[in-house]
Amino acid sequence: MKDALPIAMQLHQNGHMDAAQQMYERILRLTPRQANAVHFLGVLHHQMGRSDQAVKHIRRSIELDPKVPDWHNNLGNVLLESKRLAEAADAYEQAAEMSPGNATILNNLGALRRAQERFDEAEVAYTKALALDATRPEAHNNLGNLLRLQGRTQESLQHFCEALILNPKQHHARKMLGIAYYTLRRFDEAAKVYREWLAEEPDNPVPKHYLAACTGQDVPERADDAYVANTFDEFADSFDANLEMLTYRAPQHVADVVKRLGGTPAKQWRVLDAGCGTGLCGPLIAPYAQRLVGIDLSGQMLAKAQPRQVYDELIKAELTAFLQSQHQAHDLIVSADTLCYFGKLEAVSQAARRALAPGGWLIFTVESLDGGDAAEQYHLNPHGRYSHRKDHVEHVLGQAGFAHIGAEAIHLRNEGGVPVPGWLFTAQHP
Repeated sequence: MKDALPIAMQLHQNGHMDAAQQMYERILRLTPRQANAVHFLGVLHHQMGRSDQAVKHIRRSIELDPKVPDWHNNLGNVLLESKRLAEAADAYEQAAEMSPGNATILNNLGALRRAQERFDEAEVAYTKALALDATRPEAHNNLGNLLRLQGRTQESLQHFCEALILNPKQHHARKMLGIAYYTLRRFDEAAKVYREWLAEEPDNPVPKHYLAACTGQDVPERADDAYVANTFDEFADSFDANLEMLTYRAPQHVADVVKRLGGTPAKQWRVLDAGCGTGLCGPLIAPYAQRLVGIDLSGQMLAKAQPRQVYDELIKAELTAFLQSQHQAHDLIVSADTLCYFGKLEAVSQAARRALAPGGWLIFTVESLDGGDAAEQYHLNPHGRYSHRKDHVEHVLGQAGFAHIGAEAIHLRNEGGVPVPGWLFTAQHP
């Protein structure tokens, strides 16, 4: 069996997860205290979305051999993604104490402190990581994001630029560099970032979308399917943690309306969670659903929604086309922060009315468009999302045949410490 562990690790590295798991488990049946096999089986469980199993195995490997800093770091990574922040902090601090010159551990500690909203400590950790290794693009990118979140946009630019110089293919840094320029109202420089990126990757929907956002030219009526899928597939692993840090409120706002309409929870409605993402709305509205279906364009987001075990079905599809196929199939459609990826709302509103049974309700949020050109019905913002005027949305819903249209001013989340205003709409199929 002396060659079994290298074989298992090679299978693991090559993506043959089931075969690797079988090999690790076979090793551990024969040698239960083989710390490396225990640890890498834990890592595999994490990669397969089984975080509780991952924590159990990685903790056990540390009991067997507590002197490996990377193992404490890996435990921190799993705990951070599981939002067990205090435990993650203990793991990272232990790793950093054991290996104070490890820039990777310090970078991860910075991410943990940011998630805890301990921004000064996050900045210290990122800065130490870069002092040890100034050639780490991810640390520059993370520090740039932190500084931009705090409104220190000019400082963030330096780190986004460094990240790009070190790794020209680092898409997130390019995106954030363009947004930082735009935020500073340096529109020509923002456009230059996206034009150069698009010239290198003409089929990439991300720079195309942001170029339209920062120039106002060729603005699409809604975000391209490929842009949405790409953005949220990349974002899936950190989505919930990032939104928690931004004090994300949209699902709770939607759930509050469902509660007002439904009263005492009873499984009375066929419910569609339109743009369900990782399923943040699901547990809040499930008590009112005799059947709960989630739909999203991102397969990775749907994979994160599945373990919540509240959805009867999860479907990967484009929203408008799906709704058009659902004649009177739902009693309630909820959509938290999905229609902010639509500019024109006419088609999706008409499809939603078709998909609702008479008496059914549509509940959704949009970002608020205020000021500027009063004739502008919607606007594509530099962050890539659309905002809408209240009276325009009300008009669109009326034209689609909805009745009892209501709008409530809400705060969707915080960005840079500033509340993002939005509208919570309700409308009924007459």
